[in-house]
Amino acid sequence: MRAQISVVIPTLDAEPALGPCLGALMEGLDQGLIRELIVSDGGSTDATGAVAQAWGAIVLHGPPSRGGQLKRGVAAAQGEWILILHADTVLSAGWCEAVSAHLSKPDRAGWFRLAFDRGGMAARFVAGWANLRSRAGLPYGDQGLLIHRQLYDASGGYPDQPLMEDVHIVRRLRGKLCEMGGVAVTSAVRYQKQGWIRRGIRNLWTLLRYFAGVSPEVLAQAYRR
Repeated sequence: MRAQISVVIPTLDAEPALGPCLGALMEGLDQGLIRELIVSDGGSTDATGAVAQAWGAIVLHGPPSRGGQLKRGVAAAQGEWILILHADTVLSAGWCEAVSAHLSKPDRAGWFRLAFDRGGMAARFVAGWANLRSRAGLPYGDQGLLIHRQLYDASGGYPDQPLMEDVHIVRRLRGKLCEMGGVAVTSAVRYQKQGWIRRGIRNLWTLLRYFAGVSPEVLAQAYRR
């Protein structure tokens, strides 16, 4: 039986983080789960593309827009299942067990528990809140998303927008999401630079503005600032 999962990763100047992300996926290649690695790049000026190719990934190029990059990546994928990951996310050892169990649930999209690679008590608090939010039906992109192609198509897929593309799709998947049990370890660099509380409040404010109807383009400009 051919491997069922296509991994799709959107990137933009992700050279430092991409190697560890792809390295953790070798477990899935060794166990015959992963059919292909697809890196959908948005115009990186560093060695992101070279790193991806060194790990055997297919590299797609297009305009920078995380939703658009994911849309292009999924469109090119050949697998029956799609695993969406961020470039600064590293799946913890043993993740294949959780993913293998989920493959019997094509009517559900799965997400991983979140953890940070550093940060102590503050990191555990933010991750705990994120996991509670996810169990309430709102996992973010840094927790990964494993979804069957038919369910992806039925949801309408990712919109071509620069921010909140993950919120858009999981809202359409409400009632069809479940925790898989594995852990997605994400980078704490931005939280440490901006402050854990400040960054958390900023993310919540961005989410509330999105729910209130502010366009993703306007939110992306504010987010980058």
